[in-house]
Formats: sequence, C-alpha cells, structure tokens
Amino acid sequence: MVVLDPMKPGGPYNVMAQQTFRRKNITLRVHDVLFGDVWLCSGQSNMQMTVSQVFNATKELANTAAYQSVRIFSVSLIQAEQELEDLAQVDLQWAKPTSENLGHGIFTYMSAVCWLFGRYLYDTLQYPIGLISSSWAGTPIEAWSSGRSLRACGVMTRGLIQSDFVTGPSKYSVLWNAMIHPLHNMTLKGVIWYQGESNVNFNRDLYNCTFPALIEDWRQTFHRGSQGQTERFFPFGFVQLSSYLSATSDDTFPQIRWHQTADFGYVPNARMPSTFMAVAMDLCDRKSPFGSIHPRDKQTVAYRLHLGARAVAYGEKLIFQGPLPENMELLADKGLLNLTYSLEIQVQRQHNIFEISCCSDHQCKWLPAPLDTVSAQSLALNVRSCRGTPAALRYAWATWPCEYKQCPLYHPGSALPAPPFVAFLTDLRPGAHRRLAE
Repeated sequence: MVVLDPMKPGGPYNVMAQQTFRRKNITLRVHDVLFGDVWLCSGQSNMQMTVSQVFNATKELANTAAYQSVRIFSVSLIQAEQELEDLAQVDLQWAKPTSENLGHGIFTYMSAVCWLFGRYLYDTLQYPIGLISSSWAGTPIEAWSSGRSLRACGVMTRGLIQSDFVTGPSKYSVLWNAMIHPLHNMTLKGVIWYQGESNVNFNRDLYNCTFPALIEDWRQTFHRGSQGQTERFFPFGFVQLSSYLSATSDDTFPQIRWHQTADFGYVPNARMPSTFMAVAMDLCDRKSPFGSIHPRDKQTVAYRLHLGARAVAYGEKLIFQGPLPENMELLADKGLLNLTYSLEIQVQRQHNIFEISCCSDHQCKWLPAPLDTVSAQSLALNVRSCRGTPAALRYAWATWPCEYKQCPLYHPGSALPAPPFVAFLTDLRPGAHRRLAE
C-alpha cells in the first residue's frame, strides 16, 4: 500500500507504480484518475432505489454530460460471516455516469439518492466527486453493524426477526462484514445513510443506541484503515424516515424518527457530533408504484442532504435544517403554550399537528393543541382543552403527519421543514421558561 501526498482536486491523471521483485521490474499504470472527495452511501431500499425509479427519471438519466467528473461505484449484494479484507464482488467498477449505469434496474444500481447528492455537491464544489453505493433493501441496522458496536448497545441475542419490513439479510454483521469493512482502507470525505424502516418492529427501542454506535464504529474503522487519511470524526449524514400509509395508527415510525437523532430531535448533538439530517416526513408519495414507503422525490431528499454536507463537511455558513424549538412557556391563566424557535418560521397551512399530553387521575391523553397566534419566530398554542396537568408537547408525531410539502412549519428562506419533536413539560411551572435545544 502506498499513501500518496495530498493532491489538489482535479484531473484526469495517469498514475504509474513500479516495483522490483526478484530482479523483475513490474509496472502498473492506472489511467483517467481524478482527485477529489469520496462519499459512501449506504442503507436499505430507499437508498438502493435507482435513478430510473424517481420522478422525472427520463430527464435525470439524460442529465449526465456535465457530470463526467462525478464517478460512481456500486458494491454487489454479498453477505459474509467474517470481516472481509476485499470486496467479493462489485456490480459497477469505478465508472463515468451514463443512463445505463445510473438506471440499471429497479432496486439495483446506481443509488438515486447517492447520485443526486453527488451531483448537487459537484454543482457547488466544481471538483471531482466519487460516490460508492453499498445498500440492500429490507435490512435492519444490525446487519450493517460490527459485533463491537452491537455489544456496546446490549444487542446480544440472535433471535428470529418478526417484521414486515425485514425482507433482506437480517443476520447480525453480515453486511458490515461483506459490504462495508472491505472499503475501510479507502479515504472518505463522509457517509450518507438512509435506513430505519426495518427497525420499526425490530429492536426499535435500541435504535437510539445502535445508530450512534454504528456511526462511531464506522468512523474508527475507516480512520484506522486509511492510516489516518479519513478524518476521525468524518461527516455523517442521514435521511430521517419519510411517511408511510399504514393500516395501523401506532407511533412506531415517529419513534424511529426520534431515535435516529439519539432522542434529541436534531443533529449535530452531544451523542452525534459532526452529523447532519435531511427531514423527509413531508415528501410522502401516495401513488408510488413501489409502495408509499418508497417515495419517488429523491431530488429533494438529496438536496436537503447536500445542504447539510455543505455546512458540516465543507464549513459553509448556510441554513441546513428547519426551525427548532428553543424555549417554551406555559401561560396557564390564558390557556396558552408559547414556543420560540431557532429560526424564522412560516406557517404553510393551519393543521392540527401539535398535540399536548394532558394528565388527570394518573392517566394521560394526547389532545390537539391548535395554533393560536404566530409571529416571525414564535407561536402560541391553544391548550385550553387540557383540564388536567399538561405533561408533554409533540409535533408531527404521526406515521403520515402531512401531505406533500404541506407540513405546517417551514423556514421561509430555505423551505426546510421543522423536524418532529416531543418535549416534556412536567417540570415547567406556569410562566416559567424551558430551553429545549442547545
């Protein structure tokens, strides 16, 4: 292995390596080499969806001529019982983007989210971007996690998985072993991740540990494997789960969304440094031919992801996430709960998406908390329906919280939606303030 000195982005170059072995000179030449940033894209079916499956697919597949410096690579679907040092098989060796290798087939390669993310990055950076797609539909996070990270979260048993969303390999670590670990000596700029549906009914309550643990373990592994070339805390972006037309009205999807942030409701946070998130709950798709769990608007997903990458990975000063609640104040005498946000807010539509948990006689019930008044950066909720003690407040806590791009709250300049949250009010005295976000 040879570690090259850092090069300025650009190319193409020819790289020549020479070695003398038993008095014999061996020369290897690699042509059309670009220097730039490499991003790894992983997860389950929403990451695996190809460009041929998204909205405006024909136009997207034809739009490759200007992006010949965005190179793509796709890992084959392989499992292994032990960590592999090299990939057993690849679907697509490093290649220039074409309509054929971007839209090879349904749930094959190349990942649409990965490609569109890289394309948006190239539009901004104007230097080469390498994209590695390594994803498998219907897979839980445990399959992508090393034994070390699973043990750190107390995931010890290997029982049968009873979940409608697990259709791919579910045995612990088999995809980490075969599809991630073999890449560990590569130099990455960062990772993007779209997964979680398969953990809605499997180890859901552990996801607030298994996901941060996966991020930490991947960071350690790639940093060591690349001899320090990959940053120890490289940027890690993810897509918060979108909506799903479910026959039940439970809150399992909202719980996974919350656990994706390690129960903070936002990133970066203390448990998930150098991370960024694309909120997707407003990108629902009732008529998706691939099922509502597979929305076709991957352009907006990738655009929101790339904003996070520009801020977290490249240090740009820009807004990359929607408004977050910072303070709340209970005005019990007026029957109002005031929320102050981190950014300017715009009410897209009046929709009862806030709920207050009201407790009496040791029983609590979620009740609607309609919008009362709205200002540039705060709003007041009507909580007069609560005849007992207000215990908690939540926003967009539903599997399908709103219609396409029609959630109530957005940031007006960036059109980024406010993410879902839940906050407890039990220690909040009337007239007192509580800070919700750091």
